[in-house]
Amino acid sequence: MSEGYGFGKVILFGEHFVVYGLPAIASAIGDKTIAKIEKAKKFELVDKRPATDGYKMTKKDEMERSMKLILDFMKIDPVKTPFKITLSGNLFCTSGIGASAAMATAIARAFSQYFNLGLNDEQINRISYEGEKGSAGTPSGIDNTCATFGGLLWFEKNLKGGENKMELIKAKHSIEIVLGNTGISQETKLVVEDVKKAKEADPKKYEKLFSNYLKIVKEARGVLENGDIQRLGKLMDENHHLLREMSLSCRQAEEIINVARANGAAGAKITGTGRGGYVILLTPGKSIQDKVAKAIEAKGYRTMKTEIGV
Repeated sequence: MSEGYGFGKVILFGEHFVVYGLPAIASAIGDKTIAKIEKAKKFELVDKRPATDGYKMTKKDEMERSMKLILDFMKIDPVKTPFKITLSGNLFCTSGIGASAAMATAIARAFSQYFNLGLNDEQINRISYEGEKGSAGTPSGIDNTCATFGGLLWFEKNLKGGENKMELIKAKHSIEIVLGNTGISQETKLVVEDVKKAKEADPKKYEKLFSNYLKIVKEARGVLENGDIQRLGKLMDENHHLLREMSLSCRQAEEIINVARANGAAGAKITGTGRGGYVILLTPGKSIQDKVAKAIEAKGYRTMKTEIGV
């Protein structure tokens, strides 16, 4: 039996903006997806990952496309060489946590071990990117990069097709966060297409949104490096306001954010696809983290407590 893993991620700044070449800041989290591969009489994919109700059904087509893309790219024929893939791990899957990239990375690593390919992280990342095309259509590259390498990253997509810019950000210290789960799953490709249509319909509006975002993300990098948590929270709030203007929030996300702020969160925003999925809440200190998580859970939402900048 062979085994591989891929980290979950949160986007601190830049979801959707990153698709158009603007910088993004993302952080891997400790929770991960694990893929195990073993010999079998026929190809089988068993999904035992914990997930939001309806997530696996919503993502079924994406998952099948991703699997085919990975197999084609790696030139693996599951008919000639049948195997069973079992997915598990502690990454709770929903929109916005990079679950599809974590899955693709885990599978690529498991294949590398299973077929004795000896692939390095750069090669694993390339395969994961191919798998991400099944969910995002034209992926930014940020999810698969976090899933593969981990850490806190500054990321810029090369729109001309060359190598993407990726730099490690050295945060002054780790920061506690809470992830609030709206319980809603969205198909990434469809949301990305909606944003593209809106941008084409009102280019002046989006030109202003992009300009405002660029100021936010540039300041955020310095803030992360010098450890100004309160300012970081304000910048997250400003980023969320822009995403709200792009119709990427939802009632459940707004409720989670309001509860979090009332209980001491320093900042809050949606993370990832939007219109559901996770909300990232900046909760410096274990006491604030616990208080915010409990308040959100009291409203009936699932939470995850973790850290960024580790």
